[in-house]
Amino acid sequence: MDTIAAGVAAAMEEQKAATREIARNVQQASRGTLAVTEAIAAVRDGAGQTGTAAAQVLGAAQDMSRSAGEL
Repeated sequence: MDTIAAGVAAAMEEQKAATREIARNVQQASRGTLAVTEAIAAVRDGAGQTGTAAAQVLGAAQDMSRSAGEL
């Protein structure tokens, strides 16, 4: 009987350790996901700024083209 109880107790400790490891891995994955999400947001913001700058350059080029045509 003691052998069975010891086996069950050992199995429960292993299960507890496995559960802790799974929880730790889930936390790490969550942190990694957050970092990727923040990086994607930064790229999105940079792309938006690039689009704005490109529109400004296009407008300036069109203005210059009109000015050149008038000369």
